[in-house]
Amino acid sequence: MVAGELVQEHLRADTGAPEDITVVRKSPQPESARRPAHTDSCSDPACGGPDRHRDPEELEVPPDERAAMLPVAGGGEAEEAGGRAPETRLYWRRFAVLAVFSLYSLVNAFQWIHYSIITNVFAKYYGVTNDKVDWLSMVYMVAYIPLIFPATWLLDRRGLRLTALLGAGLNCAGAWLKCASVSPDRFGVTVTAQVICSVAQVFILGLPSRIASVWFGPREVSTACATAVLGNQLKVIFCPSGRNISKMFYGTAAVSTGLFVLTVIVIKDKPPLPPSQAQAVLPGVSLDNYSYKQSIINLIKNKAFVLLLISYGILTGSFYSVSTLLNQIILHYFQGQELNTGRIGLTLVLAGMVGSILCGLWLDHTKTYKVTTLVVYLLSFVGMLVFTFTMDLNNIYLVFFTAGVLGFFMTGYLPLGFEFGVEITYPESEGTSSGLLNAFAQLFGIIFTLIQGWLTTAFDPLAGNVFLSAWILLGVILTALIKSELKRHNVNMATESKALQAVSVSSRHVRAAAILGEAGSSEELSCC
Repeated sequence: MVAGELVQEHLRADTGAPEDITVVRKSPQPESARRPAHTDSCSDPACGGPDRHRDPEELEVPPDERAAMLPVAGGGEAEEAGGRAPETRLYWRRFAVLAVFSLYSLVNAFQWIHYSIITNVFAKYYGVTNDKVDWLSMVYMVAYIPLIFPATWLLDRRGLRLTALLGAGLNCAGAWLKCASVSPDRFGVTVTAQVICSVAQVFILGLPSRIASVWFGPREVSTACATAVLGNQLKVIFCPSGRNISKMFYGTAAVSTGLFVLTVIVIKDKPPLPPSQAQAVLPGVSLDNYSYKQSIINLIKNKAFVLLLISYGILTGSFYSVSTLLNQIILHYFQGQELNTGRIGLTLVLAGMVGSILCGLWLDHTKTYKVTTLVVYLLSFVGMLVFTFTMDLNNIYLVFFTAGVLGFFMTGYLPLGFEFGVEITYPESEGTSSGLLNAFAQLFGIIFTLIQGWLTTAFDPLAGNVFLSAWILLGVILTALIKSELKRHNVNMATESKALQAVSVSSRHVRAAAILGEAGSSEELSCC
């Protein structure tokens, strides 16, 4: 509770107050024994010199201890008495955890999209209509919405490792069952296998923010989240040709098995020491006292997060719809271009890779979450308009370019939404906020895919794309209305800028002595 109170006190701090405040404890010695600190250059600790007149408790703490004055998660008398900052550390294992997760997330996403990329091939192979093949992709979205709540509950209660094992294990099981569906009369078997893979996705999509926050430091957390999200977007790189379905299924099963084994070996719940002060100061709550229901209520009451839920769902749902129907959109204008359709999908994702990583790096460097999210959202709208109104120019190379622009911004937005959500909902669970964002993305994805698919069939792809463009414009407006309150970043900055024990750097600032432990007492402020 002490940690939580200190975090809240920092968040309530007046932005107009001086940033260089020194917090000291009142000395037990009498008033007459105290002397004011000298401000000359040779004795002021601000310039490196010793202060002979200050009490030992008032001396500046060493650099490795002055990062924060917040107690270890859960608080305690020992920590308060010691006055030491929570110890943080980064482990090399974090890169292995990120790599393994990204790879099995990639394989799961590949199993989602490999039907819709070559819809015409699977429709002919199994002797079914295109809309039934489309449902093999949409089942991922349908399964996610009802299952996200038990999945995020499990993540909060049992931790990262068990959730990751379920995701990788179910993904492996579904891949092997698909091997048994290699026959034109076994469409039902492949549907069952795809349902299993869709359940696996529920234990995968909400983990990027959790992995980034629990394993990575504040200067790399956004890039780590972008990399984790990127794995899910690389699926089109391995788009199938449809020439040998059996080899595709068995190859996917073999890779999934290897990644499941690596998941068992590599992924742990969390490192021995937290990677950031924002993780270190989270209040320790026992499982018996933890309320998942209250966490959901807190998120729903957060107006900024509700706006983000809707805007994230609109843009990401639009991306899912375009990805699912890309084959039909391209072939409507360019008949017989199945190979180029796959290449256009590849271009969309490769450009999205660059956008995702650049957005993550930009956030780690600037922490401008609101501005970056709004700009990328607006440019996604522009990219959708360009993609829509240049499709009928009968220039396949232009489609490659416009698809690349669209992918750069739409895919680049995905980690922005995750990280922005974590910032404005801290200290709520990253898995819960990310899970709700994904749930809305899947919900909008289902609605948009059904409507855009109907418009594409009944009219033409132009009608479906205009429909998505109108919704994306609404998302731009909603994003502009989000109030940005970077709670997690503020906690980290409170320690880095020594908000609880800072040294003056300007003649216009003052050093204040806040006396703790005696109500109503105060110290005189001296100008630096």
